[in-house]
Amino acid sequence: MDLGTPYLPKGPLQAYRARASFCWQELALFLEGEDVLRLKKAIFSALENDPLFARPHGEDLSLEKYRELNFLRCKRAMEYNLLPVESIVANPLLVQTLITCLGMYDWSLAIKLHLHMLVTIYSSGSERHLKYLPKIFNMEIFGCFAVTELSHGSNAKAIRTTAHYDPTTEEFIIHSPDFEAAKFWIGNMGKTATHAVVFAQLYTPGGQCHGLHAFMVQIRNPKTLLPMPGVMVGDMGKKLGLNGMDNGFAMFHKVRVPRQDLLNRTGDVTPEGTYVTPFKDDRQRFGATLGTLSIGRVVIMGMSTANLKLAVSIALRFSATRCQFGPSDVEEVPVLEYQMQQWRLLPYLAAAYALDHFSKSLFLDLAELQQGLMGADQSTRQAELGREIHALASAGKPLASWITQRGIAEDMAIWPVGFEACDGFLSIALLLTRVFANKVLLEHGHTHSFMNFLWPCLHDNQGGARFESPLKTVDFLEAYPDILGQRFTCPSVNSCLDSSVPLAAYEWLVCYLLRESYQKFNQEKRSGSNDFEARNNSQVYYCRPLALAFLELTVVRKFHEYTHQRSVPPPLRAVLGRLGALYALWSLSQHTALLYQGGYFAGEQAGKMIQSAILDLCSQLKDDAVALVDVIAPPDFVLDSPIGRADGELYKNLWTAVLLESKVLERPSWWSEFSVNKPHVGSLKSKL
Repeated sequence: MDLGTPYLPKGPLQAYRARASFCWQELALFLEGEDVLRLKKAIFSALENDPLFARPHGEDLSLEKYRELNFLRCKRAMEYNLLPVESIVANPLLVQTLITCLGMYDWSLAIKLHLHMLVTIYSSGSERHLKYLPKIFNMEIFGCFAVTELSHGSNAKAIRTTAHYDPTTEEFIIHSPDFEAAKFWIGNMGKTATHAVVFAQLYTPGGQCHGLHAFMVQIRNPKTLLPMPGVMVGDMGKKLGLNGMDNGFAMFHKVRVPRQDLLNRTGDVTPEGTYVTPFKDDRQRFGATLGTLSIGRVVIMGMSTANLKLAVSIALRFSATRCQFGPSDVEEVPVLEYQMQQWRLLPYLAAAYALDHFSKSLFLDLAELQQGLMGADQSTRQAELGREIHALASAGKPLASWITQRGIAEDMAIWPVGFEACDGFLSIALLLTRVFANKVLLEHGHTHSFMNFLWPCLHDNQGGARFESPLKTVDFLEAYPDILGQRFTCPSVNSCLDSSVPLAAYEWLVCYLLRESYQKFNQEKRSGSNDFEARNNSQVYYCRPLALAFLELTVVRKFHEYTHQRSVPPPLRAVLGRLGALYALWSLSQHTALLYQGGYFAGEQAGKMIQSAILDLCSQLKDDAVALVDVIAPPDFVLDSPIGRADGELYKNLWTAVLLESKVLERPSWWSEFSVNKPHVGSLKSKL
């Protein structure tokens, strides 16, 4: 059965492929499934065989031309109908697959298409909004997602755009009170979007505010692309990257939209102006809303993981073919044989696998939330599920971004000259600025959100879970007092080569930081600080590491459970177990100081065991590295890297890529400035 796994040509990489302990096609089938592999084949085949997607090597497109080309490619992707609606319903992961595959080619294209699809209609709307779907798929309208404002983004409760309901006309009046409430940095809004899912504070007659809700608002005339009355909409201009995307801004001056254009899954307004909701209180409704808003963070987790896959694929294929030095002057060995190279790269390969599984599972959890919101009788569970997804996505987005940022930097450092010649990789490097910006999330308001999720799990500061989370990520806290009494007791390095050891250590670390952060918060309160000050003063050494440790624990546990289930084919169990253990121990090792500080580690042997276990796992995974890359790497056309091609012909491919660049053998157009027009040294001294 042809499931679309790419053909791997013979070449220098064959030596490592022959030493692999597993069949890479079998692993790809286990991890992805038939539906995903078929979709990947269809997407990559369309991209490679359609001239519209040809790589413009050596050609620097203007901003206007790049945006035009990206829009044409977006239209072409819609014409291929790669993902029909019925397929999305049957397997929601296909949505993430489509975004990721297009993103590996060009994130401008993937994001433009994703935002156009207006996924919020699926998560926040109801049957009355299904009328928009044919118009979306036929491109009669073009969409964007407008939450962020000039002065607010992550703090969704503080969004200032308003939507007052007028019962006399059964319309909402969308209004921006001032320029700081302008929707800002919105993808697709700059030049192409005709409709926006606008988030605004909903007011009913009498002035009562019911919090943040989403509205379908037309911002341009689809026939002319000119702004609608009352809408000021514009473009943000050129950016450091993703310039195929037209990020924009908009202000609304008393723009009226029909009552039915309120996306009403979490709340609605009757024709008379009465607000109705299936949730028993505002906290539950906002929890469900937070969950649906998490789609962006979950998608960005997938984006970061995809970029990490590209980076480690290039770096490991390069390392398996780049030979330097060796045991004798005659024999040179691939740099992948060096322990330092293994230690620098293989943990990021393991991280790519673990984070990929976590982002997929969280995407499915989000799909469950969206489907569950259709049933009002499940509102309590859906609110709790929304809060849990929001907490995990708030920490998962920066964690995945940080790991990817460090991984790309590490991969680029192994041979900078090679990466400079790699056009495909440069597009990833340009995203580092966006990746770096994600650090704000965990260092400010989202740490507070995470504490709102974790601290209630403590009762009277003694432990015991106060509620059972729908995703069971905090169920282990029922044993909170017992876990705090545990200590590291691993008898040998070999006994550490399984993710169960770091899992136990992570559970202790989370309990320890939970206790310490809560005590720090109460200490600040006793010193006279208000809630905001107390939380703010508890972030750096308490709440921030707690959020990271908890999310890392969740990633490790999810991957451990997935790779230790009975359905795992026996030939794959060893390599998957090593990947999970390496990611877990490598991540845990970055908390060594806290493990010693809290008393979980004692004596130098504990730290040395973790270090030795990491190096042992790297050595064990070294021969599997190329095959593991073959599972996650896209075809050469998409990877677009002369030093990362599947044939492993490193030097031939790099030499060819350089010679094919435009005008590489020509003299510069300004040659006469050197050859003819010599400087008159000192001629301008009198003008100083």
